[in-house]
Amino acid sequence: DVQLQASGGGLVQAGGSLRLSCAASGLIFDNNYIGWFRQAPGKEREWVSCISMIFGSTFYADSVKGRFTISVDNAEIMVYLQMNNLKPEDTAVYYCAAGSLDRAWGVFRVSGVDYWGKGTQVTVSS
Repeated sequence: DVQLQASGGGLVQAGGSLRLSCAASGLIFDNNYIGWFRQAPGKEREWVSCISMIFGSTFYADSVKGRFTISVDNAEIMVYLQMNNLKPEDTAVYYCAAGSLDRAWGVFRVSGVDYWGKGTQVTVSS
């Protein structure tokens, strides 16, 4: 069974940092990307970032470029999202996901997700 377990959310003040972790098991990494989505109350789920489990290529949504960094520990099969300079608009439930990249646009779409993990709440106070 494929399992994705996200952790690391919490409450932080604007300008602060958090690191999210996603523990992955049971995945076959051919053409697989692991990434993060987020969903704020009343809004659609949006893609944040993803990383190729084979090549280590990284991709980011424009809203987080320069502030968030995704990385992977292949030995532990852990994917991390380091979030710096957090803003109140980053407040959301963050979900770890595995699937395929839309290579034409370099984005990880909800439609490309094969597996979802449970979310972790990130709250940024102003």
